Amino acid sequence: MGDTMTWAGLDVHARSTYAAVVDSRSGELSRVRFGGGAEAVVAWLAGLPAPVRAVYEAGPTGYGLARLAGERGIRVDVIAPGKTPRAAAERIKTDRRDAELLVRQLMAGALRPIHVPSPAMEAARDLVRAREDVRCDLSRARHRVSKLLLRHGHVYPKDRSTWTLQHRRWLAQRRFDEPNTELAYIDALAAVDGLTSRRDALAERLSQVASDAELWPTVARLRAFRGIDTLTALALACEVGDWYRFTRPDQLAAWVGLVPSLTQSGESHTSGGITKTGSRHARRLLVEAAWHYQRPPRIGATLRNRQQGQPDHVLAIAWRAQHRLHRVHQRLRERGKHSNLATAAAARELICFCWAAATAP
Repeated sequence: MGDTMTWAGLDVHARSTYAAVVDSRSGELSRVRFGGGAEAVVAWLAGLPAPVRAVYEAGPTGYGLARLAGERGIRVDVIAPGKTPRAAAERIKTDRRDAELLVRQLMAGALRPIHVPSPAMEAARDLVRAREDVRCDLSRARHRVSKLLLRHGHVYPKDRSTWTLQHRRWLAQRRFDEPNTELAYIDALAAVDGLTSRRDALAERLSQVASDAELWPTVARLRAFRGIDTLTALALACEVGDWYRFTRPDQLAAWVGLVPSLTQSGESHTSGGITKTGSRHARRLLVEAAWHYQRPPRIGATLRNRQQGQPDHVLAIAWRAQHRLHRVHQRLRERGKHSNLATAAAARELICFCWAAATAP
């Protein structure tokens, strides 16, 4: 970075972009404002004295600016807004000030760029998140149906087997005296059926996406773990992206937000709940998978089929994970810890084992 001649900080929005640029030779700071779009910004960066290094914060405008600049041979990094250092007493925030803050921190080396996924990886991640959105919508729609029935005294006799084919036939037989309530019930039930069809269609498409040459090697290795099948493995692969950017597994666990929070001041040292930073989707999938490790280690027929064709050292990692995570569950429960806390601890170690398998030779 010592030979960099021009530094630029960009505050990017949908309809405008503010830029602050510093010439390291003269130390002169200048500002420019652009309209929407990335073409004018990249053309301006290309006209600056080379080499140029620019940065902007990740946001709803995506990675288009960074990718376009990369095609022109200009390095434009994307950083996480939550990792941008800001003064606690700062009470004035404008686009111009944000751009100047970015360029100064870039020159000071205080900014750390995030991973920019390839267009294909981002497209797969969009589809994965679309299915997750449908899953959440389906859960809410099912709650509306069940609560409407409960308000009118309809209770399914089999408590632990809801939303099966038998339960669906029972739902179709429910009737109400009031026509308006009947219509509301039919509408809510139709919403459930429509969302179920959408979820299944997206799942089928994602099964095909998982076989892509860029994704399948990692997906196949993650499927060797208990509790992780094709869709979960694909979602983790898309959310993490480049596994090699994490030099240690604990860095990935921190990125997913599964490490305990910490408050330390003087002699005071307090550990709290997990930080819950990073991808909420990946964190939920890991916690769900970690529940499977409450049972003693074993390899059933389904898991054995998923593990076929995988290297021996990857299978050894998955087998060690079963023993290790089962001991975590047992040890913490023997100490009187809540099952949710034990599962979060197991999920933290599970992502570390996943990192070992994904990055293994």
